[in-house]
This record gives sequence, structure tokens and C-alpha cells, in this order.
Amino acid sequence: MATVVSGKELAEKIRGRLKEKVADFKKKYGYAPGLAVILVGEDPASKVYVNNKEKACIALGMKSEVRRLPQSTTEQELLCLIDEYNKREDIHGLLVQFPLPAHLSQKAVLERIDPNKDVDGLTVANSGALASGMPGLVSCTPRGIIELIRSTGVQIAGKQAVVVGRSNLVGKPVALLLLGENATVTICHSRTKNLKEICAGADILVAAMGKPEFLGGEYIKEGAVVIDVGTSRVEGKLKGDVKFEEAAEKAAFITPVPGGVGPMTITMLLDNTLLAAERQAEVRK
Repeated sequence: MATVVSGKELAEKIRGRLKEKVADFKKKYGYAPGLAVILVGEDPASKVYVNNKEKACIALGMKSEVRRLPQSTTEQELLCLIDEYNKREDIHGLLVQFPLPAHLSQKAVLERIDPNKDVDGLTVANSGALASGMPGLVSCTPRGIIELIRSTGVQIAGKQAVVVGRSNLVGKPVALLLLGENATVTICHSRTKNLKEICAGADILVAAMGKPEFLGGEYIKEGAVVIDVGTSRVEGKLKGDVKFEEAAEKAAFITPVPGGVGPMTITMLLDNTLLAAERQAEVRK
């Protein structure tokens, strides 16, 4: 039976260390790292995410600023607000909560955010830096996934890693991070043939396809590390991409849904905010 890897417990440990680092930053520079979040519209899930980010930020002693804009906000109004935050020296991290209302362009928004403040790691500059092995701000969920794998004590180097899903938010960046850790990486997607056979050969399996309980026990290698990124709501309950009970019979380590990857995402957002503040402070010296 697999050991359950609690993202909640790991996140709490990392946040404890981050709180100390934030206190040290404030002593050194005389101000707190600042995170601004822009929320457009009334999406219920987005409201919850933004509230959680705000609470976590304040708990660590960071400056938090949330701008809640109406559904009717125009693209020009949103871009002008982004410009304001790009210029403000007390704001070191900036994110716009997705999804946006249909009339707003995610591409235009990401192009407008200063890459040095892009704590979501989604701008072309930061995505390109990751692909090139250059310093940048890395997308939060993929960073959290790597920390979860490391917490198991399993050596990533030399392992066969399979990522199911090729999104810009999770699939592609986590594949690049695993490659950077010297794993042999395969990316699978909706057009992949022999998905079951490929997954069953994975020492490390990252499921990020968005199909609830799609991957059963037959997709899991004995002794594998299984990271379930999926969060689909089925009959009022959150379900991952993996059939947990079946996978747990074969895997050595597995993350639950909820309580696995989710808590790590916000924690890595806070870490990115501190990192961005440190880099900007050094530039201003």
C-alpha cells in the first residue's frame, strides 16, 4: 500500500521557513514583499482561490493587495491597471486570476505583466527562461510537484517520468523541470497511442489531464511515485485524474485529491513573491 504524500503537511513546513525568510527580508530592507492579485468577474472558484491567496500572504507577513473588478471591465481598463502595478515599487509580485471573462484576452494580459513580477511564471519570458535553463520565475503548480516528489526521498535523476497532459500551466513546465532534474521524460496527451503501456512503465507519473479517475491501477507501475494534479468536481466531490484506491495498491507514494498538489501551489506562489522581491531589491541597490 502506498504512502500518502500530504501536500498540506509539506506546505505548512515550507511556509514556516518562508515566514522566517520574510521576517529577515523586512529587517534587511525595511519593507515587506508585496503581492497584488487582480480578480475580474464573479467566478465562484476564483473568488475562493483569491481569498486563500490573500490569507496566506498576510499570514506570512507579506503585503497583500487584491483588486476585485466587475465582469464588465474592459480589456483596456485591465491593461491600464496592470501597467500601474508594473510601475509600483511596493508590489513585487503580480498575478491576474484566470479564467477571465470571455471578452478579455489572456494572451494580452500575460504579454502586459512585467516578467520580473510574474509570480505565476506564465509570461513568454519566464516560460522561455525555463525552457532554456535560464533563471526566471517558474509556474507555481509545477514547482510544487517537484517539491512533493523530492519529499518522498526518491531520486529523480535517471528515472522514467511520464507526464499526462501538455498544458502551458502544468504539463509542459513540469516536464521541463523533471528534465532539469535529469529524469527521462515522456509527455502524453489526447493523441497519444498506447497510453496505458507508457504510464505503466513510469517510475514517476504526473497526471494532469483533467479527466476524473481516468487512470486506474493498470496504468500504475509497482513502486511508482504518483502525483495527481487533477481537480474535477463530480457529484459535489473533488476527484483527481487517478483512481486513488487502485493506484495506491501498486504505487510506493501517491498524492491525494484534495490535499495533495493544491496546497503546494499557493505556497510556491508565496515563495515566488519573496524571490521576486529579493531580486528587485538587489537591482535597486
